[in-house]
Amino acid sequence: MCQHQPPCPTADSPDREAARLTAHHPEQGWSLLCNGVLLFEDTGELLPDGQVIAPHRPLVAGRVVKAA
Repeated sequence: MCQHQPPCPTADSPDREAARLTAHHPEQGWSLLCNGVLLFEDTGELLPDGQVIAPHRPLVAGRVVKAA
C-alpha cells in the first residue's frame, strides 16, 4: 500500500502509470510501481489482479525515415 503523500494513483485508476517506481530493471525491461503495477518497456502492463494491459505506444505521424 502506498505511503506517499499525496498517495499514488491506484492500480485501477486511469493514471496508474503516474505512481512512483519501487523497483526498476531496465536490463530486463520492466519496472514495479508503488501501486503494484508491473510496467513493461513496450508500455504493456500487468495489474496486481492479474489483468493484462496490452502495449499502448502512441503512434507518431510523420516520423518515417528513408534510406539515402
